[in-house]
Amino acid sequence: MNELHVTRARGRPVTPPADRRAALLAAFARESWAPGGPPALTDANADRLRDADAARLTDADADRLAEVAAELHPAFSGDVTALNQALVRHAAVPNLHGDPPALAFHAPGAELADAWAADAATALAMVIGVGQGRRLRSCEAEGCELVFFDVTRNASRRFCGLPCQNRAKASAYRARRRT
Repeated sequence: MNELHVTRARGRPVTPPADRRAALLAAFARESWAPGGPPALTDANADRLRDADAARLTDADADRLAEVAAELHPAFSGDVTALNQALVRHAAVPNLHGDPPALAFHAPGAELADAWAADAATALAMVIGVGQGRRLRSCEAEGCELVFFDVTRNASRRFCGLPCQNRAKASAYRARRRT
């Protein structure tokens, strides 16, 4: 989501990538994530699944996923209206398909972008639905739109990372010194 939608990160303007497909594949590689893969992936399986999805992911899919990222971004600030609309628009419905059967939240024949959008929207809805919506956060630093899932014990994380936290603390320190 951050790679495709954000226009300000860590206090600086960023331009969403022109080649969204390449940005998605780079993010998958960086996170060692294989879309649609089982939870416990071996390195060989992850590479195989990532390569298979890379072959299926088109530029049009990547463009549609950028739109989905923009659509789901408000959910990280507690706005669930767009999230509900995304669940309907992308036909999110739980079902088992594949061999062995895997739980998915998209129809077995769904287009790639719709399948990923339905699964992502459902994941966000499940986090919110079980009372953990406060863990879906937007960075509180000035000039940063990055979103993250807060995994701290008491859900107290306020910034996407140390650069933003350090900038915010330095800014607050300078403001106190001026008064």
